[in-house]
Formats: sequence, structure tokens, C-alpha cells
Amino acid sequence: MTAMKGLHDMSSTENSSPEDTDPRMIRRALVTVSDKSGVVDFCQELVHLGVEILSTGGTAKTLREAGIPVRPVEDVTGFPEMMDGRIKTLHPRIHGGLLARRSVKGDLESCDEYGIPPIDLLVVNLYPFERTAASGASFSDTIEQIDIGGPAMVRAAAKNHLDVAVVVDPDSYPALIHELKETTGQLSAETRNQLALEAFRRTAAYDASISNWFGQQMDGPFPGTVTEQWHRVGDLRYGESPHQEAAWYQRNDGDSFSIAEAICHGGKELSYNNILDASAAIDCCRGLQGSAAVIVKHCLPCGASESTHLESAFDLALAGDPVSAFGGILALSGPLSVELAKKISTKDHFFEVIHAPSYEDGSIEAIREGAKWGPSCRILEGGFFGDDGGVPIEARAVPGAVLLQTKDISVRGVDDYETVTDRTPTEDEWRDLLFGWRVLPHVKSNGILLSQNNAVTGVGAGQPSRVDAVHIAVRKAGEKATGSVLASDAFFPFPDGVEAAIEAGVTAVIQPGGSRRDPEVIDVANQAGIAMVFTGERHFRH
Repeated sequence: MTAMKGLHDMSSTENSSPEDTDPRMIRRALVTVSDKSGVVDFCQELVHLGVEILSTGGTAKTLREAGIPVRPVEDVTGFPEMMDGRIKTLHPRIHGGLLARRSVKGDLESCDEYGIPPIDLLVVNLYPFERTAASGASFSDTIEQIDIGGPAMVRAAAKNHLDVAVVVDPDSYPALIHELKETTGQLSAETRNQLALEAFRRTAAYDASISNWFGQQMDGPFPGTVTEQWHRVGDLRYGESPHQEAAWYQRNDGDSFSIAEAICHGGKELSYNNILDASAAIDCCRGLQGSAAVIVKHCLPCGASESTHLESAFDLALAGDPVSAFGGILALSGPLSVELAKKISTKDHFFEVIHAPSYEDGSIEAIREGAKWGPSCRILEGGFFGDDGGVPIEARAVPGAVLLQTKDISVRGVDDYETVTDRTPTEDEWRDLLFGWRVLPHVKSNGILLSQNNAVTGVGAGQPSRVDAVHIAVRKAGEKATGSVLASDAFFPFPDGVEAAIEAGVTAVIQPGGSRRDPEVIDVANQAGIAMVFTGERHFRH
């Protein structure tokens, strides 16, 4: 042990200026990172600033290969790395160097007595547990990615942040080097506080991801305890109404399945309601097939269509309810072409937000220049399309509690449903019934949706009475109700809803079934000669 005594004096101060002996000077850094992006350049800059680098394992190897002088941690601890690298930094000479308070005489005396070198900067990013768990790796492989020494050092340095700066994110390297150069090797209290806050947030998120994953292994998708961390994307001008304050946050779990990941190509600042409506439109569009377009107003799809071409899908979606579409949100399933952009911008409508997975060159300019509302439109790109990484879980908050459920995704087909009437649906009716059943989960209960030619023709939503929802959908559809099919998110408790649909010209109905009055409802359908299909599943959306 005595061979290491006095190691913290390796940087001689005999001929140093008072500034060089400032206890907040960065003279020694411990660098041990899993994500090695940027670490070579960062450490080269530290060495140029006169900082001694301590390091471990793969990080030390990477730095040495780049020609950076490195002192291995085992030279400090007197112990080699062992147990396949599980034991590297768990030693008093490391944690003492991180926890020693420079202003406490007893701490410095302990450093002298036991040969503990004070560490001024800790650079750590943790084993990639979240990425490993998300990849579907085996239980044992995932367990091995639970970092022990890293979080322990990060918490120690963050606790002692006035003396030890801690960096957990490679994105922080450039700003840190800039400040060290500007201040001749010192970091401000504000910077140290901010770095410590980021460190505590990181360890909290890391532990939460481990706890949630382990809980799911034991209990399934709804473990006994769920811990979430959200990071602020930004402040909002106001909430649903101007007197409400608001901000928006993104779940800090590495999952990019979020509108917060979309690129915003200018326009007005996104509002609280824009974010709600755009998320609803994009989510609905993701569930459709082929080239699809969805128009949402107040979180309800007032227009939606599937077609062979995106342009025709847009035309059909807009025709579904052109009055409600005014000032709505448009989501498209494919790249927005210049031709379609010109059509959108010349229509006698305006859209608050347009979202597409990508944009052809010139299409954004066509919207901006082609419509009076173009300059203010929020044009969003990407961020929501693609795999959501498994069975998605939805969360809804109520006072003092949160409700979790698996997302309502209907992936069943014709063979999974039962025709309960004398007449079976025609091929075209089946197409429209299944289309309506795909859109219906996005309609608020009680939800009724009319469709024809793979396009929505009328929607009745959010009504306490199902027959009222039918009347609204029929009124919205007008003449287009004739020849449409009807989708109902739950069973008809009385025949009156189906009777109203028949009177409007509906030719087929898809519904869950399950009412004790199903025989009466089926009898009404048979008397009118329409087809009716039971799905055995409902699509309530409160």
C-alpha cells in the first residue's frame, strides 16, 4: 500500500503559480467509457491541458493505440482487473479520490496516509443495458450489462461535484474542453452543478430501466412497480387553453417512437393541442395499409383513406368531411411529392400541421409558397414510423394514479370474423368493413364510422348514446351514407342504431356482438337484406 503513498502529488507544485494550485483545477481525470465515441479527441485535449489520464480496460487500450499517455487504474489500486472485468474500480483508492473534499483537512490527510490520488474529473458512460435489453438478448447476457462500478463512481463524483466534475454524455465533451481552455483548466460552479444533475438523472434512468426490465421478466408486461423518467423537450406557449401553463416531455428510455423525434421544418411553434392532434393523426395513419392519408381534428379522424396512390388517398380523406378538415392535422404514410404538395397548398383549406415520413426536394417550398397558411404550417418529418420495439404500452394519468394497457391493435382478418346474417358481405363490402375496423380504434366511444371505397364517409364519436353516434355519422356522411358500410366499436344494445343506419342506406355492418338483444339486431338486418359481421372484440376509446 505504501508504494502508492503521495501519488496525488505527481503534478509538482513547487514552481507553480497560485492559479495552478487552485483546488478546482482539473489535474487528473479518470476515463472509463462504454461508448467510446469522441473519447480519443477529448482525452488528447485534456493531455494538452496538462491533465493526467487514469483509465481501465478497453478504454485504456483505445487511448494507448491513439498515442495518448494513460496510467492504468491497477497501478493506483495495486490490484489487477479480475472476474472478467467485474472488478476494476471498486477500491478505496478510487472512491476515496472521488469523495475526498479538498476543503476538509481530514479528507486530505487520509489521502496522504493511504496513498489516495484525488481525482478531479470523472468521465464515465455506463454499460449499454438499455440497448441490450431492447435487442432481445438472453437473460444472462442482459444481466452482464448491468454496470456496478460505473454508477457507483458517478454517484460519488456527483455528490462531491464541487471538487470532482463528472461527465456521463459524450455530447458534453466539446463544451467542457472549450471552458477548460477559456479558464486555464478550471470549471465553474454552474458547470459542475449542471454536470452533477445530468449524472444523477442518468443513474436514475439507468436503475429504472433495470428495475422495469427485471420486473417484466418476473411479472410480465405490468410489473409490480414501474419507474419512468421523462426529459423536457421544451416549454409550450400554453396548454389546452391559454390560461393553462404547459411543457412537453419525452420518455427517457431510448425509444424513438415519439413525435418528439420528428424534425420540424419551421412554421409556428407547436402547441399543446398540435402535439395531441398530430400524434393521433400519425398513430392512425401507421395502422392503415398501402398509401394512406389521415386528417384529424380534436384528436378524431374526420377523414381517412387507403389507396394505391398517396394523391388519391389525400383526395378521399379530404372528401370525408371537408368542413371539419379545415384547420386540421394531415398525416401521410409516404413521401410527400412536389405534385401533391402543390395540390395540398392550393385547396381551399388549411392545415395546422402536416406530417410525412419524408419529403421530396421542393415539396416543402411548394407548401410554404403555395398557400397563405404555408409559412405558418408546422411541417413534421419522420419520428413516428417504423417498428415500435415490441408490444406498445399506453399510459393515461388520472388524479393520483396512472393506467397502463397494451395498445389496441387489430390484426385479424376475414377468417377471424363471423357473418351472422343470411347475406354475407360482398368483396367490396369486406374491404370497406375491414378498413373501417382499422380506423375505428382511433374514434372516441361511443364510436360509429361509415366508410366506402376505402375511405371514411362519416364519423359519430364521443356520444353517451350509440344511436346518437349513428345519427351524427349519418348526418356527416349525407348522401355518401348510401352504399357505405358501418363499423361500431361496441355492440348495439338495441336495434334502433342499426335501423337508423339502414334507413340512411348502409349496406353492411361490422360490430363486436355480445348483447343479449343480438337476435333482435340480426333480425332487423335480415329483414332489410344487409350483411352483418361479428368480430368478438370491441374498440372502446374513452
